[in-house]
Amino acid sequence: MQFTNDALFDVLHHLVPILEKDNVRSFLCFFNENGIGMTWGFIITPETLNQIVVYDAVRCAKVILVGKHPELHGFRANPNCMTRYGFFPLHRAADMFSVDMIELLLRHGASANLRTSGDVVTGNLLPLHVAVENTCMHKYLEDSLNPNQQQVDWSQADFNYILKLIHVLCLPEMKLFLDTTRLLANHTDNLLDELCKYIGDGKIVHAAVLLLAAQKQIRGLSSCKGGGSSKRDGFGTITNYVLDNITAISLEMCKNTLEMEPLDVKNKLFLCYIESCSCNF
Repeated sequence: MQFTNDALFDVLHHLVPILEKDNVRSFLCFFNENGIGMTWGFIITPETLNQIVVYDAVRCAKVILVGKHPELHGFRANPNCMTRYGFFPLHRAADMFSVDMIELLLRHGASANLRTSGDVVTGNLLPLHVAVENTCMHKYLEDSLNPNQQQVDWSQADFNYILKLIHVLCLPEMKLFLDTTRLLANHTDNLLDELCKYIGDGKIVHAAVLLLAAQKQIRGLSSCKGGGSSKRDGFGTITNYVLDNITAISLEMCKNTLEMEPLDVKNKLFLCYIESCSCNF
């Protein structure tokens, strides 16, 4: 396999211009001449598909996922094969916020529930996590939510911060990022569990991104680890989960007054989430 990967990277400088133009005919000719560096066993290598995703060559990706052209000699790409770096094609497409590529991969059987693994990548990440994390790191979002602009009085700053966060996420500049997150969320199992984990870890921006992007799906969900709800609406489940956490935080505050301040801040953030959830974003 290492020999195959090396062979691909030896000719990559010839392949890149083809992928940049997403030229199917040129790609098929290239594959016909350089297949030894692009196949392993009975499949087109994950690294080949990864390069195609990197350059967002959707038409070329479709060709190797279908595998019908005679120049491919019966080879095709498997969208659920892990690269040697420990991630899958959907992770790369999520990293690039390529909605067209994500839709193509999903149509051809890619699973949104496969997680990263290995020593050279952050482990246990779903494609959804990649999209949410990268959205949160977007410069526009970071600049608009500068912590130094928050008020010192947390009793006012908490809710104001969340209101501003929701406002920024609804701006046109964030549409692509929310669309990507929404698409992946629609194919991710145990979505409420992922959302509750963000909330439980205090990742306010991450949770807000997922809440806003996937609110339609969340409304139809009703199960979450660590909490329960008799309501059919997933927002009811989230509210119950937050209430359970507020109770736990309040008990901890009573036991250890030395850590009152950070716990009080977290308590207020949870209360803000209840208000936000009750508004159904």
